[in-house]
Parts: sequence; C-alpha cells; structure tokens
Amino acid sequence: MSRILRARLLSAARTDALAECTSDAWMSRCLHCRARVAITPDGEPLGSTTLEHVVPRSWFDDRRAADLTGRLEGPDDPRNLALVCARCNHGKGKGPDLEGPGSTRAREIVGKLLERRLARFRPLGDA
Repeated sequence: MSRILRARLLSAARTDALAECTSDAWMSRCLHCRARVAITPDGEPLGSTTLEHVVPRSWFDDRRAADLTGRLEGPDDPRNLALVCARCNHGKGKGPDLEGPGSTRAREIVGKLLERRLARFRPLGDA
C-alpha cells in the first residue's frame, strides 16, 4: 500500500469525531452503514475498511457539482475523506458516483453523506 494512501486513511481517522485510537488500531464506524471499520496506527486498513472520497474526485472538474465541491479545498481535503466498509464504498461507486453530478439523485445522496462527514469532522488540533 502506498504511503499516500496510508496518510489519507490516517487523516480520515484522526479527523473523525467517532474514531478512537488504541495501541492496536484506530476504530470508527462506516459513514454509510455504521459497521465497524479500523486501521492500524500506521494507516493499514483492517478487515474490509476502505477510504472513500465523499464527493468523488471526478466531480471536482464538473461545474454541476460546484455546490458540493465549493465546500471543500479539493478532493483530498480531510473533510472529504472517510473510513467506510468496502461493501458501501463499492455500492456508492456503482451508484451515485457513476451517475455523476448531472443526476439530482446522485447529488442528493452525496450531499447527505458530505453533511454526515462534516458533522463528524474533528480538526486535527482536537484529535
């Protein structure tokens, strides 16, 4: 696993108000289904944990998503990164992410997920 991906996973965990760090792992809940997700202290995912870009990276180049992307400082903004289970991440990738920002339904789903992530966001200084 790349150093960049591990750093993004750690950023998602450290800025998640639900995440708890033990000597063995960062543990939290999937942003979608609330299943347990975890990564090691050095950022390796455990079990089915994956990293999700709440607002898909590809939407940042599409003006139709400006209402969502304008709230973030780019696709890798920690507020846009979340620990999620693989099942939910793959489902979102096959649904709203694939439909794109031209779909009102997709924008609604991604918007609700972004609101959920922002509600759970904890600035790094508070971790």
